[in-house]
Amino acid sequence: MNPRGEQAEVLAAAFVESRGLRIIARNYRCRHGELDLVARDGDTLVFIEVRRRTGSRFGGAAASINAPKREKLLKAARHYLAELSAPPACRFDAVLLTGEPPRIEWLRNIIEE
Repeated sequence: MNPRGEQAEVLAAAFVESRGLRIIARNYRCRHGELDLVARDGDTLVFIEVRRRTGSRFGGAAASINAPKREKLLKAARHYLAELSAPPACRFDAVLLTGEPPRIEWLRNIIEE
C-alpha cells in the first residue's frame, strides 16, 4: 500500500473510533479482495471502505466505489464472515477523504444486501 493510502486508513480509523466504533481488523485480505477496516458498532459488524481523493475530478471518492468494487467488497465480507462461528448483523460503510487537508465524510449503509 502506498503511504497516502496508509495515512488515509489511519485517519479513517481514528475518525470512526472517535464516533464510538471499535476497529477489530485492518487490511483483511483474501482471494476475493480486501477489506480496509472491520469494526464493531455495538452488536453490528461494519465493513469500512476507505477512499481518498485530492479533488472531486472524475466523480470524487464516492464515485470510485462502483458496482465491480461493491461486488468485491461483498465477496471479501462473505469470506470474512465464513470464518466466524455466529455471524452478526453487518453493514457496509465508506469513509471518504477529499482534498488537502482532507475533509472526512462517513457514509453508512453504502451496500444494501
